[in-house]
Amino acid sequence: METYQELKKEIPAVQEGVLLKNYTTYKIGGPAKYFLVAKTEEDLIFALKSAKKLKLPVFILGGGSNVLISDKGFNGLAIKINICQENFQGAEVLAGAGVSLTKLSYLLAEKGLSGLEWAAGMPGTVGGAIYGSAQAFGSKMSEIIKSVQAVDLRTLQVRDFTNEQCEFFSKNSLFKKNKNLIIISAILQFEHKNPEEIKNRIKENIQYRKAKHPMEFPSVGSVFINPEVIIKNKKLLERFPELIIFNRNRVIPAGYLIAKAGLAGKRHGNAQISEKHSNFIINLGGASSGDILSLIKSAQSGVKKSFGLKLEPEVQMVGF
Repeated sequence: METYQELKKEIPAVQEGVLLKNYTTYKIGGPAKYFLVAKTEEDLIFALKSAKKLKLPVFILGGGSNVLISDKGFNGLAIKINICQENFQGAEVLAGAGVSLTKLSYLLAEKGLSGLEWAAGMPGTVGGAIYGSAQAFGSKMSEIIKSVQAVDLRTLQVRDFTNEQCEFFSKNSLFKKNKNLIIISAILQFEHKNPEEIKNRIKENIQYRKAKHPMEFPSVGSVFINPEVIIKNKKLLERFPELIIFNRNRVIPAGYLIAKAGLAGKRHGNAQISEKHSNFIINLGGASSGDILSLIKSAQSGVKKSFGLKLEPEVQMVGF
């Protein structure tokens, strides 16, 4: 209580005991000991300074996708990034970390700027997409990044990072590897194209997601990174001829592996490995973080046993 009063003096907008499930796409997560919505860069830096002074652990929350929060919650200060400025200059946009990917994709379409059509329908934010090096439909967040601005939790200094310095690789980035770097904003680069063509591509992508993804249930999207490997085992290639095609691209869809391991539809409590897309683990209603975690482990062990491959989760685990 004493710490809360101290924090309240520093940051009047801070709250206590806020349920994080209300801020995640999984609709799962216990209470944050302390919770704050940071609407500006100044809000964020001041909150980090206060947390450092009071020796509080910090968890940064974006759009709430790609994160599984324990039912026990988070014993520290959870900061929801709601920095949402959008400054356009030609084909470049300075976008705050809290900007919605879907909202931005539609805004760009109206302006005839192409490069983010693949993100329409995704629940995440610009900051989260940079952090997790998001990608879909053959396009990647890393392809439109000119630079990223982030604050270093250790020094509270704001730093600029070029695309190369962001170390984008697969579903990883410098910011995912170094949790001390918290994304504030980014300069994104786009191409001028016909607005109607852009809108049609967005429409096609959203229709595909509705048809192929279990969007009617809460989820984090893809749970696992698609393994970038080549299968050489002849018995596996004979049994699963699709692997020959995947080998050409050196990427095997995690959903395919999970389904072929016989795990599509597997349930634990109120969570299920989706039958529609097996790289989605869905909340059927009232699922616990333990239900989801159990299915993550089942998928990993099943794919390891069937294919000898280790599935790496792209979902961030908090409070476990």
